[in-house]
Amino acid sequence: MENLLSGGGVVHYYGKILDTISADHYLEKLLSEIEWRNDEAYMMGKHFITKRKVAWYGDKPFEYSYSNTVKKALMWTDALIELKHTAEQVSGETYNSCLLNLYHDGNEGMAWHSDGEKDLKKDGAIGSMSFGAERKFAFKHKTTRETVYVFLEHGSLLVMKGSTQTNWLHRLPPTKKITTARVNLTFRTIVE
Repeated sequence: MENLLSGGGVVHYYGKILDTISADHYLEKLLSEIEWRNDEAYMMGKHFITKRKVAWYGDKPFEYSYSNTVKKALMWTDALIELKHTAEQVSGETYNSCLLNLYHDGNEGMAWHSDGEKDLKKDGAIGSMSFGAERKFAFKHKTTRETVYVFLEHGSLLVMKGSTQTNWLHRLPPTKKITTARVNLTFRTIVE
């Protein structure tokens, strides 16, 4: 499997791991069964509520802190357990939690960031499954500023691991071209 990053990190893109019928089935289940909430963040003393919606699930009611907010994990749905097992089988990794994002259209994205929260397993794998609209995903090296792009397809899996979060930023750039929703599942490992 080719590493998409030139140095200081490992990213594998497996492409579509689910056929279109299965991916459509899971997208429908995720949109209807997940307890979606608008995301919140506290930055520079200000409280922000995003249009993008999020949900947090796991093996236990894990607490997960980012952007100065704390989330408590809900118990897995059947669909999430099935998708977790699929991601684990394909990637050879294991996960105990999942942060989900719902982007209603291309106007909603994610700014440059890295997932280095203290709750996460250091250099652990993050398995990112995408459903719905195909979107461009970008990586930028923190020192060299080298940029790498990949298009995440409906029913696809991308895995970030090793020192990726230490050396690289990633983002989902907004775009006016996309008018349909995308659901992204990021399977993670929380360390207790």
